[in-house]
Amino acid sequence: MRPDRLVVVCGTGTEVGKTWVSVRLIEELIRRGRTVAAHKPAQSFEPGATGLDAELLAAATGVEPTDVCPGHRSYPLAMAPPMAAAALGRPVFTIGDLAAETSFVEGTDVGIVETAGGVRSPQADDGDAVDLILALDPDHVVLVADAGLGTISAVRLSVEPLEARWPIVVLNRYDDSDALHRANRTWLTDRCGIDVVTSPIAVAERIDLGVTDRRTHVPGDIA
Repeated sequence: MRPDRLVVVCGTGTEVGKTWVSVRLIEELIRRGRTVAAHKPAQSFEPGATGLDAELLAAATGVEPTDVCPGHRSYPLAMAPPMAAAALGRPVFTIGDLAAETSFVEGTDVGIVETAGGVRSPQADDGDAVDLILALDPDHVVLVADAGLGTISAVRLSVEPLEARWPIVVLNRYDDSDALHRANRTWLTDRCGIDVVTSPIAVAERIDLGVTDRRTHVPGDIA
């Protein structure tokens, strides 16, 4: 079952704030009166860790963590999910398996799917986040990036393989008083033509309005 609007949240890498952005996005959409559900197709983590992605997404949507990430896709080992599964002796799984398990109850306005790691991080034995995005065919792709040094390269390298799935880029932890943050945002928007926002509220606005931008030129090209 597919929601009215399907959104995939991915990142330029680990620790860029995908889950923080996802939770704030969920909260804002709920505030706007939308019915929202979240999925984490697979997650891996240090044994004994708390505050897992699925737990935070579940708290935001009022469900159980296993409703967000099935128990058999939760791996207590800090590696990419398919690598963790192999190391733990768990069964091999595919992008097709993850896509088939990502469904929503009838009447869901917005479905949020959060990937693991960066856009080229393995999500399953046969594919990465880009492959999962193509399999899910979302209405919107949100790419979370850091606002500071190195983000221009990270964003351009992450946008390129998404091809026509031109994402909304969120510069997380953006500080408008920081000259570097402002310069990075300006370069990405003016030189690269990338849709850049600095808050989950701005993402919610685009989703709520149904704004979708699937461009035909090669992402990352400098005009």
